[in-house]
Amino acid sequence: MKRILAAVILMMSCIVPVGATAADTRSGEKSILQQMQAQIPPDRFRTTADLYRKWQEIQAGGSKAVLIDLRTQAEFDSGHIKDSNNVDSGHAYTMPDKWPDPETEMWVYCRTSHRATYFVGTLYQYGYRNVYLVKNGIVGWAESGYPLFNTYLGEINVVKYDKKLKEDYVFRENR
Repeated sequence: MKRILAAVILMMSCIVPVGATAADTRSGEKSILQQMQAQIPPDRFRTTADLYRKWQEIQAGGSKAVLIDLRTQAEFDSGHIKDSNNVDSGHAYTMPDKWPDPETEMWVYCRTSHRATYFVGTLYQYGYRNVYLVKNGIVGWAESGYPLFNTYLGEINVVKYDKKLKEDYVFRENR
């Protein structure tokens, strides 16, 4: 009887922390996101209309700003801003090699702005000082009717952006 009671107590002590950890990880992610937002100066948050004006300036040769699209390759190929750079959202560590000048003007966006918040916050931690986070990302761009370019079709016009059109992340176990 003592063995059964000890086994039940041991099992219960293992179950409780797992449930608490799941809730803690969600609030932990939210906390980290807020910390990353705090790294970004308030005057560096921009709208898709601001991005459109900057894009027009780049197209006219009046700016050397860099546009960085953090979406996956599949998302990028299906529709992106002309002359933007596609950088994986997990590869902020590659930026100092590509653009070593901390004054490089960068406009960063993703599908909405979640991935971009982490990325831009990290760039500010690296010492970059001229990075802009575009709120509402490519969804806001498409919904505003701005031009997108498909890797295979050229320029496309999006009549309605389906927010379900995103690549799902899949965890693949090493088997």
